[in-house]
Amino acid sequence: MDERTQKSPYVPEPERALAMLGRLLLAWDGQWFLKTAEACGLERAVELNARVRRSFARIEVREFLAALGRGPASDLEEAARLLTAYSRLFLGDGMDGEWKVENGGAEVVVTRCRPQDGAAKAGLKPDTPCIACEGLWGAWLEAILPGSAWETRIEAARGRGAPACRIVVRPKAGDQPKREGS
Repeated sequence: MDERTQKSPYVPEPERALAMLGRLLLAWDGQWFLKTAEACGLERAVELNARVRRSFARIEVREFLAALGRGPASDLEEAARLLTAYSRLFLGDGMDGEWKVENGGAEVVVTRCRPQDGAAKAGLKPDTPCIACEGLWGAWLEAILPGSAWETRIEAARGRGAPACRIVVRPKAGDQPKREGS
């Protein structure tokens, strides 16, 4: 913000502005999805949303790293820390997730997901955002660990009745992410 907006009574404090922008971005996404479903049908909207979400993941990571003034993660552990920080920045209290990195892969347990909550409020099938989520984790990792390739398995999903989502990401066959110091 410049001097003119910092002192204006019409500009929220930076933390409030960030939270507002995160909510607005999710609302924009939700409205785009609902209008696409109206125009093209739910099945096509779900397919397009998954493609857009995967593509946007690369943009998110690139912009987040640039804002931090740094390059890609050095290994999967650092990637997990960076992506946790990003999701908390973007979704605030709208996502609670914990990464467990081991054996060259990771398990992510998500106990709160604002996109899934929003789908339920909109009257959509509760697992509608789960379909886009399947491509998200691998896309994030491929962007933050360039040259890597990932497979994602959704072992459990809140949108499918589980108390928490359990997402497993593993390097694709023949691909091993680099480790600290290698």
